[in-house]
Amino acid sequence: MSAFLNMRTTQIKLAASLLCALVANDVLAQAAAPAAAAPATAPAAAQPAAAAKPAAAPAAKPATGFLPPASSSAHVIDSVYVIVNDEVITKRELDQRVNDVVQRARAQNAQLPDEDTLRRQMVESMITERAQVQLAKEMGVRVSDAELDRAIGRIAESQKMNVQEMRNQLEKEGMTFPAFREQIRNEIMTQRLVDHEVDSKIQVSEAEIDTYLAASKAAAAERVEMDIAQILVRIPENASAEQIAARKARADEVVRQVRTGADFGKMAATYSDSPDALKGGAIGWRDPDQLPTPIANELRKLKPGQTTPVIRANFGFLVLRLNDLRKPAAAQEQQQAGVTQTHARHIMLKVSPTLTEDEARKRLLDFKAKVDAKQAAFEDLARQNSQDSYASKGGDMGWLYPEDTVPELATAMDKLKPGEISEPVKSPFGIHIVQVIERKTEDASKDKERATARQVLTERKRQEALEDWARQVRDRAYVEFREDK
Repeated sequence: MSAFLNMRTTQIKLAASLLCALVANDVLAQAAAPAAAAPATAPAAAQPAAAAKPAAAPAAKPATGFLPPASSSAHVIDSVYVIVNDEVITKRELDQRVNDVVQRARAQNAQLPDEDTLRRQMVESMITERAQVQLAKEMGVRVSDAELDRAIGRIAESQKMNVQEMRNQLEKEGMTFPAFREQIRNEIMTQRLVDHEVDSKIQVSEAEIDTYLAASKAAAAERVEMDIAQILVRIPENASAEQIAARKARADEVVRQVRTGADFGKMAATYSDSPDALKGGAIGWRDPDQLPTPIANELRKLKPGQTTPVIRANFGFLVLRLNDLRKPAAAQEQQQAGVTQTHARHIMLKVSPTLTEDEARKRLLDFKAKVDAKQAAFEDLARQNSQDSYASKGGDMGWLYPEDTVPELATAMDKLKPGEISEPVKSPFGIHIVQVIERKTEDASKDKERATARQVLTERKRQEALEDWARQVRDRAYVEFREDK
């Protein structure tokens, strides 16, 4: 991909020049339109004096913007703010993004930096997004309209709306539905590109898993989660020694100001180059074992409220604040202590036009009474009556972890002692009675333990690789700021 990106630079510069020329021609054509409609007074060659006037020099200035038709007011209604490869980000797009952030911040009573800093943070985020989407398109990543429709349908469903209701809501908030569709398409394309360029290349060895598990067991008694925030001072790719020194000085100044009383959140919004800068650098609760080792080691030295010194990472300089500590969630502690498995069997009847729910319940209660009275064996009744794939096994579902069955059955099983049978239970599949055969509590299986370790290590590597890849895509893009031209 590096060769591909490097080869693009010459093409991109040429495309950007052509783009600016097209914009200029469009503007000049609009400016000339009224003159073409009026009677000609004299050829251009017959007016040398007008060409010599100093006031005529600014005539080339409109090349940076789009002029309205002659019938409207003379102010510029939009302009090219920055060129990213062969596309532009307009001032209007940037203004809209900034306005969205300001509105959300006000709704959440969140602090924001000054306007210039906010715009700088936002335009940098937009440049990175645009460069990634462009790369996805050039590498052949596509999202069909059918796929997009399904994704939008799932989004609407998650918001407990249908698509039309979601569309109405978006338009009330000032966003057109076509723009929303394009945004979702770009997000899907970018994720597919990340899957191909980053996620598919991450490998975790068995030796790394062994090392992680050994360290985790040794530290289990002292395990905590950390609420952290960060300030990232990014280092450009192929930076000179002078550039690196300047970035280090900037990070040192951040630490100095924070340690002398400056608000960390506001400093993050002002100085950080990370996407979470506008949230005050907030990362949230993290298990330090899932962070890069140098960062985790520095955080473990801190008490809540303290800040690390400057940490050098492969993508820049980091300053982190430890906001708070807490013990792991109860579910995590339960997993460390052990997992209960239940060996159970059931009889299920499906509700249908020929068998109502009440009738199914009555039949199951009759089965339960026969088993309790030792007039029939549960497994025999299951073979003869259960309407599912376990019938041939006498209803035996085998050893089950809590998450291995639907919540309704899991809840019913939890209330039973070995040998007991539940009352009829309704699930999405039908009506059941469940019998617990036996239980056992043991450490999480080795397979699950190693799978969890692999997931943690993969995510750790993914975060580092993703930041490094995003920085490379951004740094190799041709970017030209034009707002001051």
